[in-house]
Amino acid sequence: MTTPVLLPTPAFPGSSSDTDPETPYEQYVYAYPHQKAYRLLENGPLLSDLWAGERLDALSLYAHVPFCEMRCGFCNLFTRTGAPEEVTRGFLATLERQARVTREALEAKGEPIRFTLAAFGGGTPTYLTADELTRLCDISENIMGADLKAASWSVETSPATATADRIAVLAERGATRLSIGVQSFVDEEARAAVRPQKRAEVEASLARLKEARFPILNIDLIYGIDGQTERTFRVSLDAALAWEPEEIYLYPLYVRPLTGLSTRHAKTLRDWNDQRLRLYRYGRDHLLSAGYEQTSMRVFRRSGTAAVEDTDGSSISEYNQQAGMVGLGVGARSFTTGLHYTTDYAVAVPEVRRIIDDYIATPTERFRRAQWAFAMDDGERRRMYVLQHLLESTGLRTGAYEQLFATRFEDDFGPQLDFLLKRNWLREKGGTLGLTPDGMAWADAIGPMFFSDRVRTNMTAYHDR
Repeated sequence: MTTPVLLPTPAFPGSSSDTDPETPYEQYVYAYPHQKAYRLLENGPLLSDLWAGERLDALSLYAHVPFCEMRCGFCNLFTRTGAPEEVTRGFLATLERQARVTREALEAKGEPIRFTLAAFGGGTPTYLTADELTRLCDISENIMGADLKAASWSVETSPATATADRIAVLAERGATRLSIGVQSFVDEEARAAVRPQKRAEVEASLARLKEARFPILNIDLIYGIDGQTERTFRVSLDAALAWEPEEIYLYPLYVRPLTGLSTRHAKTLRDWNDQRLRLYRYGRDHLLSAGYEQTSMRVFRRSGTAAVEDTDGSSISEYNQQAGMVGLGVGARSFTTGLHYTTDYAVAVPEVRRIIDDYIATPTERFRRAQWAFAMDDGERRRMYVLQHLLESTGLRTGAYEQLFATRFEDDFGPQLDFLLKRNWLREKGGTLGLTPDGMAWADAIGPMFFSDRVRTNMTAYHDR
């Protein structure tokens, strides 16, 4: 065994023996590090050099479509509402140029290229018309070389955009998972979240999705909305269960700067935390009793279905950050072993529009180099690996960690391990460290405990815009 690499351990909430974290809801760790930690490179490396040392036989393709028909009050994603046809048309034309350059960079290695996973996210990919979706599929297949019918392929949609013609395109092209953001089946709660939708519209869109018979249907729900109680949350849970989806995601409501709810959410943090924890536990227990398996804080999969047998279709968005992710579109991230890279990022409407316009005007040659990026050293790769595994129900196998990094988890992350064991948020069984039920409830506070000082510093220095 090699000498352990001592990783700087950031001060984290609750790091003393007599203090708990201030909130269970510090940071949703869907990818590490967050884009706020990325910085603009003056003369970034060529993509052909970045991908020269990577495996190309099990790649993931992600296309980010930064458009929505409306912006929910809680949304801090990179997306624009109401984009006219000339903007979506210009976006797809630029994405095609980016795809050609990216494919050339991958081909420079001279090895066979294969995509096993694919995802269209956003934003709302089905904001695009049926013809535009067809073009996006053509770019993915004919230029990038992804066989969408052979890959596990996930697409996000919304009640307003899950129209028959769009669904027909996705079904014909072989989508294996459709994820629809419902958030609440209660009209009053949808309005409170600044999401003007009617339950009748939601039910009609779900009927179309079920009729298309996608192998995996996922329904997103949110808890922590003003006025939401266990009784009203059960209305949404039972309404979702009635459609027998293979997956249900339960998201805690976050209110971030520059979002629609940021100036309207009047709850005190303590009251809000209490509400969210109560509703999480209620929803978790209700779904478990209905025959669903919990695979992370947010994800519940129906036992005996394709969602449990083959989870690859959703893994791109849920803690899957292995090197080999190829991103296309403004806001999309790409992951290689040594560098994570993307485009500029913002939340505020004027900045998002500016960045999308800049992307459309980007000269083709600029796509040959990484732009906004974060360099991944060995310590950051260990942290990413921990976050990928520890926050999942399968847990982290300490033997696998030691084999991969030639050091022991307890040597690299002793303070975090001691804290989590003392709080009874973590347990060890058969060489695997896994979150307890209470630990899973606090996963959004546990994840940030493993952030590096460098990531924390970059995120703190980032100015919301």
